[in-house]
Amino acid sequence: QLQLGESGGGSVQAGDSLGLSCTASERTFRPYAWAWFRQAPGKEREFVAAIKRSDDDTVYADSVKGRFTISRDNAKNTVSLQMNSLKPEDSAVYYCAADRLATRIRVQSQYYDYWGQGTQVTVSS
Repeated sequence: QLQLGESGGGSVQAGDSLGLSCTASERTFRPYAWAWFRQAPGKEREFVAAIKRSDDDTVYADSVKGRFTISRDNAKNTVSLQMNSLKPEDSAVYYCAADRLATRIRVQSQYYDYWGQGTQVTVSS
């Protein structure tokens, strides 16, 4: 069964940078889009960023635009999230996700078929 394995995350100070990566267990997996979501304690899971597999079309949440960068490496079936200028409000469990059947990038979590296990990001002020 396909699995998404995440790495990265940890505890940093406000203003620091951190990178997350996510790799699909099957090299033949070809989702339409990859995405990152996050969930803070007591809050709903929210969209962070997404990227199409076929080109560099990306979508970002307003809260991270200009600070976060999503990228993908199709040869490695990996999606990454580079997070700069981190703020305490960025603290959350971050999840990578894959949308198989879209025709455009979608930001709603219910459309994503596969999910990673989540990795904790904690930003201290």
